[in-house]
Amino acid sequence: MIYATGADYLDSARKRVLLFGMSGLGKTHLSNMLRDTRATTGGWFHYSVDYRIGTRYMGEYIADNFKREAMKVPLLRELLMTDSVYIASNITFDNLAPLSTYLGKPGDPARGGLPFADYMLRQEQHRRAEVAAMLDTAHFMARAETIYGYQNFVCDTSGSICEVVEAENKDDPVMRQLSETLLLVWIKGSDDHTAELVRRFDRAPKPMYYQPEFLHAAWEEYRVTHDKIEETCDPDHFVRWTYARALAHRQPRYGAMADWGVTVTAEEVAAVATPQDFNALIARAIDRR
Repeated sequence: MIYATGADYLDSARKRVLLFGMSGLGKTHLSNMLRDTRATTGGWFHYSVDYRIGTRYMGEYIADNFKREAMKVPLLRELLMTDSVYIASNITFDNLAPLSTYLGKPGDPARGGLPFADYMLRQEQHRRAEVAAMLDTAHFMARAETIYGYQNFVCDTSGSICEVVEAENKDDPVMRQLSETLLLVWIKGSDDHTAELVRRFDRAPKPMYYQPEFLHAAWEEYRVTHDKIEETCDPDHFVRWTYARALAHRQPRYGAMADWGVTVTAEEVAAVATPQDFNALIARAIDRR
């Protein structure tokens, strides 16, 4: 780890932290808090991996998807063909809907589903984009300091980071680079948190990235157990059915990543209100490792 003790972290003029864990446990909340208080705390640069994915690496895919839909409307088709309108996504740190919409869900096209082959192609595009965005972290740390003067840096990762690294492999290039430049912090949820995330997802299912081996197995099992063919699968029902299984699949993968850093609980994160609270929590996590 880049900090040997909690005191080393607190005394460091350059605090570099990467937050990972299930979506909905506080990664972006903490990152926003640190960024928004930069004027009085010496400065925290917030690097959002999802934002980087949706702008730098998948922005063109997303915009082209919008254009394909617009070309189905005669008026918009005419305007696009004459370069009279401009279509682009408006991704922000807090609104990643264009990215998740592009990823899509497999199943019945009448209910917004994609052919499974197209769905898997988009999943692979996301995997490559996420790896590239993670490897950009060191570059952005340097930019944050040399251009803007921010010495403190927080990397707000995607919930799917554990799907694109092999943390049990000590030579994994992404894990090695991240661990050599930042302190990796797992925000670990309880069973109650997991149940709440499942309930929240059930109310508003959204596309996500999954490991291809996991996804192929889930797709086959779902179709067999529900007696469906690709064209009759309800896309929302499939992703709801898959989500709880995905959380269970991810837990040991997050745990393996935590061996490269430290762990804090979602309850501890919920009590953080200031950068001082955050720094104290990280220092305690280092010392109890």
